[in-house]
Amino acid sequence: MTAALSPIDKAKYIAARRAVEFVEDGMRVGLGTGSTAAWMVRCLGELIRDEGMKITGVATSARTAELAREVGVPVKTLDEVRWLDLTIDGADEYDPNLNLIKGGGGALLHEKIVATASDQMVVIADLSKQVDTLGAFPLPVEVIPFGWQTTKALIEEMLSNVDVLGRSASLRLNGAEPYCSDQGNFILDLHLRRIANPAQLSLVLNQIPGVVENGLFLDICDVLVIGNADGTVEVRDINNGTVEHERIDITDTENLFVDSAE
Repeated sequence: MTAALSPIDKAKYIAARRAVEFVEDGMRVGLGTGSTAAWMVRCLGELIRDEGMKITGVATSARTAELAREVGVPVKTLDEVRWLDLTIDGADEYDPNLNLIKGGGGALLHEKIVATASDQMVVIADLSKQVDTLGAFPLPVEVIPFGWQTTKALIEEMLSNVDVLGRSASLRLNGAEPYCSDQGNFILDLHLRRIANPAQLSLVLNQIPGVVENGLFLDICDVLVIGNADGTVEVRDINNGTVEHERIDITDTENLFVDSAE
């Protein structure tokens, strides 16, 4: 079964398998959005089915909630559980300080709310997401539809006063129509190439009228789990200052849900 996975999907699966080891019986767990997080949700489903683990999931998007229910992970709203023990999510980029760019899947607002309502955030990724400086991946910014072109112009004007290499913004589309988040908002992707001061940029972005939230996740990630196609995994704990290297043993007979790769 594992032979049917591409190297990148195998790396995502390895990271997800290691990350769910942080989940304990009875926990309230934030469930991220995206292809890597989808592997994690399926791994949690296996733990519930095969080991009888009892957890409550809080999904960061409608599609994650749907997948969780399909694989047997109970889902409640954040308002129902109020606070989470742990959130596991992916990232589009991460730097050496475990600062992130997220939102490629369009769920950045819910993802940031859920992550900050958690005692711990574990991020799962592969080495292709590692950068020295954030900005190669377009930075998503969620904006309200009303006056979005004015908001876009204000953002581009602001970018001339911060230390970035690119200063253009584009409206994310779904076919010929604007992409809409689960909150019904639009997403502007900022093509910055390099962000010298992420904290400053995050602050000024969120002060612009019409901006709901941005995809810079700063000082939120506690643990980064990096999967590799050869079965090895690296676990970086920024709070303890530790880096551990392990190997995840998998067999070709495991149920890897190979038809679920995104």
